[in-house]
Amino acid sequence: MTPDECGTIIGSDGLARPPWAAVDPLLREYYDTEWGMPVRDEQGLFERISLEAFQAGLSWATILRKRQAFRSAFHDFQPDTVAGFTDEDVERLMLDAGIVRNRLKIRAAITNARATIALRDDGGLVDFVWSFQPPVTPRPRNHAEIATTSPESIALSKALRSKGFAFVGPTTMHALMEAIGMIDTHLMDSHRRGSSGVWTDHA
Repeated sequence: MTPDECGTIIGSDGLARPPWAAVDPLLREYYDTEWGMPVRDEQGLFERISLEAFQAGLSWATILRKRQAFRSAFHDFQPDTVAGFTDEDVERLMLDAGIVRNRLKIRAAITNARATIALRDDGGLVDFVWSFQPPVTPRPRNHAEIATTSPESIALSKALRSKGFAFVGPTTMHALMEAIGMIDTHLMDSHRRGSSGVWTDHA
């Protein structure tokens, strides 16, 4: 049986988690308290979109370990502040060893902050993103049954791009949808299945 075909792993506390959240204490804490819980505020959602973009090509554990440094560098991901970043800020961030120093991703965060502000005239980022919530959620028994994209993530990616966002590909948007509770991809026997309150009737 490959790792992808494995179901949950029972931890020393007796709770069932997927393999990715079963060993590293940081990932376990994130899984137990935050991953898959609804994010319905603009600043929080902008942060998630930004961090998902920085994660592309890297492990999520890397991003989590740098999260406080990211928050410091990007002023807690306040869109109005980040939207005002200049070329000097980009150079400052490129010298910040605490974050992922990728010029394209840094510029994308600034671009996306400005796009977030522009969306306020069109109902706002939160309503815009959540409007792509699917009618049903997956019911995976193991990691192999979890898709990396969906029709909704493809549509969300296209829609955000049309609004001026960058680094919002379908795979990244699918990960976002999982992280903010738009879909519940907790394994069926995970202790977190249905915990978001969004999909309790479908748990």
